[in-house]
Amino acid sequence: MSQESVKAPTALPFADALGVLRATAEETRLRILALLMQGELSVSDLTDILGQSQPRISRHLKLLVEAGLVERHREGAWAFFRLIEARTGLVEPLVVGLDRSSPPLSEDRARLDGVRAQRADAAQTFFARLAPKWDQLRSLHVPEAMVEAAVIEALGSRPVRSLIDLGTGTGRMLGLLAPRANRATGLDSSHAMLSVARANLERAGLSGVDLRQGDIHAPPFGRESFDLVVVHQVLHYLDDPARALREAARLVMPGGRLLVVDFAPHDLEFLREDQAHRRLGFAPEQVTGWLADAGLGTVAIRHLAPADESGHQLTVTLWLAAAAATPARTSEAERAVA
Repeated sequence: MSQESVKAPTALPFADALGVLRATAEETRLRILALLMQGELSVSDLTDILGQSQPRISRHLKLLVEAGLVERHREGAWAFFRLIEARTGLVEPLVVGLDRSSPPLSEDRARLDGVRAQRADAAQTFFARLAPKWDQLRSLHVPEAMVEAAVIEALGSRPVRSLIDLGTGTGRMLGLLAPRANRATGLDSSHAMLSVARANLERAGLSGVDLRQGDIHAPPFGRESFDLVVVHQVLHYLDDPARALREAARLVMPGGRLLVVDFAPHDLEFLREDQAHRRLGFAPEQVTGWLADAGLGTVAIRHLAPADESGHQLTVTLWLAAAAATPARTSEAERAVA
């Protein structure tokens, strides 16, 4: 992510500062903070790295959460922990000042690398089962590199403070866009796909990305939380894509943007059975209408049509919508309730 992603520490009341210092003044908890500076980890990860029991690690994590240094989020039966963003600037000088070239921190880092390697192997095994179907789908449209170049061109050079990729899958869009953002988050309903995304992002050196398990129809984030929301190749899998876009639009800050990437209408019926597609593409005016109903204005539409001689049969369409610069916008659904 961008160098601006590490923020200055938020000023703490004196009593809270004492609580933070007490929480860090213990060997295991300091080692945990040093590890979490490298990215989010599960309780299982930490027990493997630190060689301590699950109840003992959980007790230390509970104290760090109560001190306001660490936050916890669930991913199916798993619980992941990460540093609270507002406290990163407070913890970083402490950790950076430690000698990480000698034990115990050097040993912790070596075991962290081992845990990540195991993660990557498991993710690769899972993805290998999906790869033939995904390769078939990719063969039907223009190369991914062309799509990604079009995404970068559509977004331009405008700074991104907070990014969310809804239905992140393997984390491909996060790998492309997270380096441009101060803060990046990915949401997916599948723990298995999040494991793939986590391994891919760690391999790319993007361990600071926040990955969450959740439903795209009910994303667990507050209204107007992100200035860039991405929905990339997700809508055609959904029973209710209009609802998903309403929820996506709810997350867009005033003046922020929503980027939708999906297929134009096509007649490849076999994709319903072979690839679990619920929708055979979307007409430009259909998605534009949904975005307008959600209170957004469409800025630009671009079609990436295959060349006749290429053998590709699917056109990829990009819709870039923007929220009004003031928070007064309301969606069609909200106006109907009113």
